[in-house]
Amino acid sequence: MSLEAASEGRAPRRAHGGAHPSGGRSTDGSVGRGTSFRQELVIHFSDCDPAGIVFYPQYFVMLNGLVEDWVDDALAIGYRNLVIERRIGLPTVRLEADFRAVSRFGDSVTLALEVERLGTRSLTLALQCVAADGELRMQMRQVLVTTSLETHRAIDVPAPLREAIRGMPAEA
Repeated sequence: MSLEAASEGRAPRRAHGGAHPSGGRSTDGSVGRGTSFRQELVIHFSDCDPAGIVFYPQYFVMLNGLVEDWVDDALAIGYRNLVIERRIGLPTVRLEADFRAVSRFGDSVTLALEVERLGTRSLTLALQCVAADGELRMQMRQVLVTTSLETHRAIDVPAPLREAIRGMPAEA
């Protein structure tokens, strides 16, 4: 199965209104279309602690799901295809998080992803959780490295993934 294979057709988890890609640019202008992705969701009871606010590790779970949906929906590569078929991993090697305001059970929020940098073997993502009124609830910067799941060593970002992030058609 090729890396270009379409996603498994799964719907974004807990999203309402659907997920949609939007054009974006990194600060250095090195990446183009497909570098920005947003998804609306409602905070569930299972995301919260006994005080009814999001338990902070749940943001990491939500944003990891956003990355998977971005690969599936905006990049049309298929996260399952990438990991299971191609045996390419995207482990996190650096993570910085800032928690600005609480999110509560029932809140509508938007999760956002933007590619800040596309390197030879890594990509840097800026991720946010923003309330319906525009209040920034949480933001993080994440560095992912492409690895072989056979050797567990870093590999170059595969050309189809790189081209999908840049918004260029993949070569046959």
